[in-house]
Amino acid sequence: MEEDLTTDLLVLQSHLDAMLERVHSNNTTLRRFQLFERGLLDLNSLAEMVEYVLNAQDFFDLDYIGFCLIDAKDELKKFLQEDGFELKENPQLIFLDDNEALQATFGGSNSPYLGKFKSPKCARFFAVNSQPPESVAIIPLVRRGQCLGALSMGSLMAARFTDTMATDFIEHMTSVVSVCLENHLNYEMMKRTSLIDTLTGVNNRRFLEQRLGEEIDRVQRSSEPLSCFFLDVDFFKQVNDTYGHQAGDQVLVAVANVIREQLRSNDVLARYGGEEFVALLVNIDEAMALDIAERIRKKIKALVIETQNEVVSVTISIGSSTYKPAKRSALSSAEIGADLIHKADEALYKAKNSGRDKVISAGVISDHLALANLFKQI
Repeated sequence: MEEDLTTDLLVLQSHLDAMLERVHSNNTTLRRFQLFERGLLDLNSLAEMVEYVLNAQDFFDLDYIGFCLIDAKDELKKFLQEDGFELKENPQLIFLDDNEALQATFGGSNSPYLGKFKSPKCARFFAVNSQPPESVAIIPLVRRGQCLGALSMGSLMAARFTDTMATDFIEHMTSVVSVCLENHLNYEMMKRTSLIDTLTGVNNRRFLEQRLGEEIDRVQRSSEPLSCFFLDVDFFKQVNDTYGHQAGDQVLVAVANVIREQLRSNDVLARYGGEEFVALLVNIDEAMALDIAERIRKKIKALVIETQNEVVSVTISIGSSTYKPAKRSALSSAEIGADLIHKADEALYKAKNSGRDKVISAGVISDHLALANLFKQI
């Protein structure tokens, strides 16, 4: 009798120890989730959020964590690249063209998949070159009925994720991730919509005005030259009057694409208004600027634009100016930027008056000349 009682007490103690261990484990997991969520809510951009999630393995003691995002128009890639996010260095960020893979995995339930790593069902959500995880958790990120992507977790432990385990923590965490993801996506769309010309897809004048001062400040620190183009489509009013405004819009889109193709990713191109564009070329001196401008002019002259009823060809006139910073300047970046654009505009005016389809340079603007020009305007 005493032996049976002792055995029962030992079994009870064992169960109690196991329960206490699970409570302790759950408390530890809860603290990790809370710490993760606090960090997630403090982030300011989509790029910061993606990087934070992809580096969250230590929070949850995982061997793998990845993000799958639906990006049908490649907009998210562009947003991330513009913010300096290195896509090649983060292969665990996977972009999906649509939600077919998610539908095939989850159906319409949007319930997470927990269990063994099954290929190809799971492989599409994991960028694994060597040993695949033994067990995985793939959780859809859903917000307002729209699937935004999926969060994928992997462990080399077969028992880490099973189809019988509770998913309260995981589902709560992914709800927070979904809300944050939606907020960042909305913010990125709003930010770029307000700074991008909706017709041509290049930046608008507001963006240029914001960026110009930043570029002046940067080249003053680096002592690099900064060149500016003022570009204007020749006889554009005749295009609208002859072929219609829809054809005119097609011309502007085609011209913008040609200009953008001849610039580098760190250069700035903006639609200044109507048929006018302004470009800022970083670390490009006057001679190099003239070469690039001539290349743009020739490419546009050779351009054949097929509209709905006609084939349209146009030419472009370009005015160029280059700023060469001194070590110290008495002018503000706004004053120098205004003079840089003003000189390029003057050169464009000369190109227009001398026959169009030309590139004319206003030369090099130093801080001394910019100050003198400012006094003339006063």
